[in-house]
Amino acid sequence: MLDMSTKSAVSIEEYLRTSFENPDREYVDGEIVERPLPDQLHSETIWRLIGAIWELAKTRPFHGRPELRSRVAPTRVRIPDVSIFAGQKPTESFPTVAPLAAIEILSIEDRHSDMMRKFVEYKAWGVAHIWLIDPRNRILHEYTDRSLTEVTALEMPEYDARITAAEIFG
Repeated sequence: MLDMSTKSAVSIEEYLRTSFENPDREYVDGEIVERPLPDQLHSETIWRLIGAIWELAKTRPFHGRPELRSRVAPTRVRIPDVSIFAGQKPTESFPTVAPLAAIEILSIEDRHSDMMRKFVEYKAWGVAHIWLIDPRNRILHEYTDRSLTEVTALEMPEYDARITAAEIFG
């Protein structure tokens, strides 16, 4: 995270026009917020997850998007590690319509309080399925009712779809 003393208010329009060195940054109420730099395990987890989503998309109306700036509220832009949109392919450069699923992959630098804050925002935005993947401990979590529950698969029953831990972790 940036030191509070180095932050200054930036308009959302200016933020959306700005490119950053990797990783991209999020926008929260006028502040540009750094995200942890992904390591090899984080990157491999995204790659395997996107592969599983690609396979599901062959028989379901899924559109997977890694690290897409998403406008979760009028003054907030978050960047889920992976989003799954269902039905129509998203056409907005910065989606304002919630995806079916938002998936975060735990990095060493991630703080629990920051992740939970994001999950509250995703739920308020209308995301039906919110998951946290912990690649170091090989654990999947589902966010519901303001808490995380360990699960054995990421399931979207309305599409008879599931991604197992074995598909993600090998």
